[in-house]
Amino acid sequence: MQETTVFIIETFVVKPEKHSEFESLMRKGLKHMKENPEKYKEMKSWKMYIQTFGTISGAYIGQTEYASLAEFEKLTARLSKDKETSKLSQEVNATIDMTTYSMSVWEPVK
Repeated sequence: MQETTVFIIETFVVKPEKHSEFESLMRKGLKHMKENPEKYKEMKSWKMYIQTFGTISGAYIGQTEYASLAEFEKLTARLSKDKETSKLSQEVNATIDMTTYSMSVWEPVK
């Protein structure tokens, strides 16, 4: 059986007055993931990009890889019950212009 991979792609713009807070929270989140790998065991990879040219210059693009959509759902359900992770997520969301937020699922072409 061939292993399936899915990518969860999130795009958003950070509120202009919240850039330094967002960057600080991203560092805090990365540290948390590195210190608690068991909480993120379903996550195969995570990358964050900033768009420097094109449609929305300054937009952030998050790319998270999972073996399947079910693995993403499992991780999301577990982390939603974790107080520390939920608090961090709320703090990050407060820095984002939510009218620019989108999430999509990408799969490799077969």
